[in-house]
Amino acid sequence: MLIGKVIGTVVATKKEPTLEGLKLLLLKGADLEGNANGGVVVAADAVGAGIGELVLYAAGSSARQTVQTKDRPVDHVVMAIVDLIEAEGRTRYRK
Repeated sequence: MLIGKVIGTVVATKKEPTLEGLKLLLLKGADLEGNANGGVVVAADAVGAGIGELVLYAAGSSARQTVQTKDRPVDHVVMAIVDLIEAEGRTRYRK
């Protein structure tokens, strides 16, 4: 799993039929404090995340293991919205 920040949405009116009904989010990799600092990816949203939220996402074949993305052509999926990150004995991020 990877940590990312939702920075936007992607709308595609013409797409592969198996992608119909999937909300597509624009994610940027994030650090433990929730600061966006990595590369940008498009991910299918399996949990109802919104812009500005810190999320956990999966990449590759793992992205096709959720109920919403099973057997669909996706490389990234948002599968959790982060509430809290504790590392090295202190709170690093709190929603």
